[in-house]
Amino acid sequence: MPPITEISQLDLTRRYTYADYLTWQLTEWVELLKGRVRLMSPAPKRRHQDISRNVSTPIAGYLRGQSCKTYAAPFDVRLSRATPNGDASIETVVQPDICVVCDPAKLDERGCLGAPDWIIEIVSPGNVARDTRDKLELYQEAGVREYWIVLPEQQNVLVYLLDDATARYELRGEFHTPGPIPVATLPELVMEWAEVFEGV
Repeated sequence: MPPITEISQLDLTRRYTYADYLTWQLTEWVELLKGRVRLMSPAPKRRHQDISRNVSTPIAGYLRGQSCKTYAAPFDVRLSRATPNGDASIETVVQPDICVVCDPAKLDERGCLGAPDWIIEIVSPGNVARDTRDKLELYQEAGVREYWIVLPEQQNVLVYLLDDATARYELRGEFHTPGPIPVATLPELVMEWAEVFEGV
């Protein structure tokens, strides 16, 4: 069977696994959401890149020398726990814009296996529903403790925290004016709204 090198060779109506994903030789980024292939947006616009840098730089500086690590896309996050079937049982592989992982046991050479502690998605115009609905549900189900959705057009940051009692997200804050944005995962790190959107 010839290698998969183009999206057109995939059957977008069927379910795939991480084992399949590893065999693909695509030039485009894709994600697997519960076995379904989801095409990523084209290369991010400059505004998206500016926000990504504005957010990831202070996090990386704060975490220098600590056990928690931060990663930016492209970085495979396999939202599954290890099973005897290994890669063939994993049906969700996402590429968060930024994530923080505090458990070194979840990290391997291929990325992260299991839920990161904190995920930040910067919404692109074509991905609003994916980030605000589909991924919110996925991250909640997987146990991602803190999820930020950054909306560049509105210059707004939505902060969701997982409630331990209900295992559901609660909106802990909506930040759209200058001031601090508290970080539950890293309580001593305070992000400033003005810094997130600097130069945007």
